[in-house]
Amino acid sequence: MSKSVIEPGATVGFVGLGRMGRPMAARLAGAGYRVLGYDVSGPAAKAWAEHVADGGVAGRGAALAVSGLDEVADGAAAIVLMLPDSAVVTDVLISQGLLAALPPGTVIVDMSSSAPRSTRELAGQAAARGVALVDAPVSGGVRGAEQGSLTVMVGGAEAEVRRVAPLLDVMGGRVTHVGDVGAGHAVKALNNLMSATHLLVTSEAMAAAAEFGLDIPTVLAAVNTSSGRSGSTENKWPNFIVPRTFDSGFALRLMLKDMRIALDLAESAQTPARLSAAAVALWATAAEALPPDADHTEIARWLDPALRPESP
Repeated sequence: MSKSVIEPGATVGFVGLGRMGRPMAARLAGAGYRVLGYDVSGPAAKAWAEHVADGGVAGRGAALAVSGLDEVADGAAAIVLMLPDSAVVTDVLISQGLLAALPPGTVIVDMSSSAPRSTRELAGQAAARGVALVDAPVSGGVRGAEQGSLTVMVGGAEAEVRRVAPLLDVMGGRVTHVGDVGAGHAVKALNNLMSATHLLVTSEAMAAAAEFGLDIPTVLAAVNTSSGRSGSTENKWPNFIVPRTFDSGFALRLMLKDMRIALDLAESAQTPARLSAAAVALWATAAEALPPDADHTEIARWLDPALRPESP
């Protein structure tokens, strides 16, 4: 297979059609790619199949629902993975045989939030078969996936990143090549460690503000034109916590997983990580106390029971 740039018209296999993956795959089809979508989860696969059957993908491409990984690999120039973690990525590629089914020249784009060391190991196994692996995790949530405004952090060889750039541009509003393979996953984990720590301290500060008798939206408005502002004050608190919906679409346990990856990077590098370790410990305690499917914004209601969703 030629190592040309993978432009609209090419076939792309897409594995992982959850809340993030489905709109991302739909955008690729809408941009002119032939997308072979697969998910091991019955409900996710059914939702994709219904989306395709209902004409939910508009554009010049084609969206197809396939029933197995062998079909995902059939004629695909690229395989996009949007899976929960490195263990699932390894299982799909190695144990379930997707890598073995790919011809030389194919490129795998792992957009999952994976562990960088595992990514580098998989890239080595892929290279031995003539297959390239690029890591391209994202930030921006479900809304960003739907709008194509995701930030994409890309790790990989320059030539392979250029090959998949057209695909990434369809899904992302800002695509940044951050280094060699594994670098994207490292930056994503570090970003989420920072984001989670911002959210935790913001939630502590807002609890103190409320106890002092202050109006939270007014406090947030003041902070958002001041030096304390962050994604937590500008987006998460006003959009998901103040209205008590807690529905950002990103699970608390996935955030914790990314935080632990970042902490492992810091500890392996023997760089200071006392605040990081404390934040991970607090998020781990929250994960034990909250429901298994808790949204990550529910860290606020773990800190302050007054923020629990109101009863109907």
